[in-house]
Amino acid sequence: MKKSSILITCAKGIAPFLKEEVLALGFPVLDETIAGVATEGTLDDTQRLNLLLRTGHRVLFLIREFTAPDAEALYRGVSQIPWEDYIAEDGYLSVTSSVDNPTIRDSRFANVKCKDAIVDRIKEKCGQRPDSGPAQDRVVVNLYWKGDNCSLYFDTSGEPLSRRGYRKIPMNAPMQETLAAAVIMAMGWTGSGHFINPMCGSGTLAVEAALRGLNRASGLLRGNFGFMHLKGFNNQLWDSLREQAKKEAKKTLDCRIIAGDIRREAVEAAKKNAAAAGVEDLIEFAVCDYSETPVPAGGGAVILNPEYGERMGKIRELEGVYKGIGDFFKQKCRGYTGYLFTGNLDLAKKVGLRPKRKIPFFNGGIECRLLEFELYEGSRKSKYAGG
Repeated sequence: MKKSSILITCAKGIAPFLKEEVLALGFPVLDETIAGVATEGTLDDTQRLNLLLRTGHRVLFLIREFTAPDAEALYRGVSQIPWEDYIAEDGYLSVTSSVDNPTIRDSRFANVKCKDAIVDRIKEKCGQRPDSGPAQDRVVVNLYWKGDNCSLYFDTSGEPLSRRGYRKIPMNAPMQETLAAAVIMAMGWTGSGHFINPMCGSGTLAVEAALRGLNRASGLLRGNFGFMHLKGFNNQLWDSLREQAKKEAKKTLDCRIIAGDIRREAVEAAKKNAAAAGVEDLIEFAVCDYSETPVPAGGGAVILNPEYGERMGKIRELEGVYKGIGDFFKQKCRGYTGYLFTGNLDLAKKVGLRPKRKIPFFNGGIECRLLEFELYEGSRKSKYAGG
């Protein structure tokens, strides 16, 4: 297949970091929205993007654009695409969609119409129709239909890229892997200087930090992507991309990653997740209150992601926690850069330190900020000095 538009979706607010990644991989950035970046390339190029991107959610490869005022026109437009070239007649496909068309009340109807057009065409050309259903673990076709304009994509990721394959035990309200990767990018941490993560929960920030510090491709842990189920999948290219990624990864780190939580079950979950990611030997775990987390000399980054407090009683209780975080920063973390990730800016004021930067993010539907604090040790030191 020739070059086409590639749309890489991401969680709201992560696009600036995704754009940075796409450019670093040598792809052009043609457009950026609040929840995605547009580039271009071949179907083979999507393999590299799926393997290496840390902050992207799905890699969508444009098949065709056409106009369709209603469901019948949609069916005709979809029928004209040579699906038999891409989808095996004994295969399986799933159709997902985003539909905003005045004639369609239920997007599921558009999905069925699109799916019927695909399988009817394959039956006509090959004598057999592929199976279809909701599972997104094989061929996934994405329909984007706004007004009269239809765009059809192959979702080359299948399952979202946030599902790295290591989070065996998520715990309550975990930070998604792609968000954790974007937060670490925003911190500018690449493995120079220690990485300290009190209140680690299920360990996502610590695991993503280890993967980034090692320069280990986040897609290496996954054995299944949507592109693998398309006809003409270049298995040889995929094997060589994986081998190259393994060669470019470091074996060990020059810094320490320390993750602690007061809940023993959280630390046990974090250990299991780190083991599944193959980085358990690089993370030191501690069951302790955040204020007792070991902070070694040498500088680096320390990040906390406390509760945001959604009930009034809880907020009063958390005021003391946020004030305590400020004390922990001032007393134990001098020479480090401190970070607080929170969805409650009023509570963040209780830290009692003036943030140098406030970087906007969204955690699910909650608008959040990553606050950066310089924690000087005597004279001003450069960021992550020591190591």
